[in-house]
Amino acid sequence: MTFNDILKESWLSISGNKVRSFLTVLGIIIGVMAVVIMVAVGETVQKQISDQFSSLGTNTIMIRAGAAQTGGVRTGNRQTLTIDDAEFIGKLPDVMAVTPVQNSGAQAIYGNKNWATSMVGVYPDYTTVQNIEMAQGTFFDQSAVRNASTYAVIGPTTASELGLPDNPVGEVIRVQNTPFVIVGVTRAKGDSAMGSQDDMIIIPITTLKKRLQGSRFPNAVSMIALKLYPDADNTIVTDQITALLRDRHKLKDSDADDFQIMDMKQVMETMNTVTGYMKLLLIAIAAVSLLVGAIGIMNMMLVSVAERTREIGIRKAIGARERHIITQFLSESILISFIGSMAGLVLGVGLSQGVGRLILHYNVPFSIWPVLVSVSVAVIVGLASGVTPAMKAAKLNPIDSLRYE
Repeated sequence: MTFNDILKESWLSISGNKVRSFLTVLGIIIGVMAVVIMVAVGETVQKQISDQFSSLGTNTIMIRAGAAQTGGVRTGNRQTLTIDDAEFIGKLPDVMAVTPVQNSGAQAIYGNKNWATSMVGVYPDYTTVQNIEMAQGTFFDQSAVRNASTYAVIGPTTASELGLPDNPVGEVIRVQNTPFVIVGVTRAKGDSAMGSQDDMIIIPITTLKKRLQGSRFPNAVSMIALKLYPDADNTIVTDQITALLRDRHKLKDSDADDFQIMDMKQVMETMNTVTGYMKLLLIAIAAVSLLVGAIGIMNMMLVSVAERTREIGIRKAIGARERHIITQFLSESILISFIGSMAGLVLGVGLSQGVGRLILHYNVPFSIWPVLVSVSVAVIVGLASGVTPAMKAAKLNPIDSLRYE
């Protein structure tokens, strides 16, 4: 028999029991579709995390005030980092840019509109550390920091919510009854590992500490952010920062660090590893559906062998060999698996892309893995679930088969 003959014969046999064949194919469709969707979910989560961290870059380091958490409670003094610490860190040879960072909630007012947003006090190097680009105007300079000037750079979301004109540079907004002159608007960037970059008001850190917060610790900051040169070794710089801060904070060898250093490169690698395991777990869970589908094919083929016992006897009586019988039943099993796999692939890709773009408004990454999985499933599941029924059919005694009613 030629390939076309085998394919035609397999199709006739499958189509002869439409309902049973459809239910069997449906099991494979659901299994493959589940695997494809789970792969898409895993890769989407991984891409979102990578996008958030890549907006900062892997050569970025964040230093937070306060010791690490112990038993869910942060130990040590929270006011442990200072502006002076940032200045000393900026003198390290591998540091390209550094800025102290102090965050605060803010209720911004413009005309008859007000908007709750976040206010960030920083140095001008914040633009380099955070890869911020200006859409309009400019960022404030170091003289604004020295003079605690009331200049503000706002995000596009903040500008929109306050109802500011298309070019808001020069407009005045109020925060805690303090007027701020808008000198620039940042380019839309979206969320990053440090939160939304589009909904914030950025001002000189000295202005935030002296004019708005009135803190008893005007030199203390909650975080220091820095960017390294591209050829810098993150591990070496992290060790240098640790030694520098421990020396400046006069910590003994037995004392724990009163700060936390987050190397974005290590954090990103860790997150990629975690999401990779999560993706494998999702695929493993979805693969259970494939196993059920394979059992369904085997069950159908075993029933088919029982129903076609007399047909098998006739085939053997007119000269069909065992390999011919095995080929016939395996081809039917593979054809069922192939139809289900291809349909599951189309539905899985269609649903994941459709839900991502139309509902979540996110471009779901397309991977070649679902295609390879579908083709592999079509062959492996078809063979695995068809071998036992095919061997059983091939071993039937032709005389007994002809007598079978």
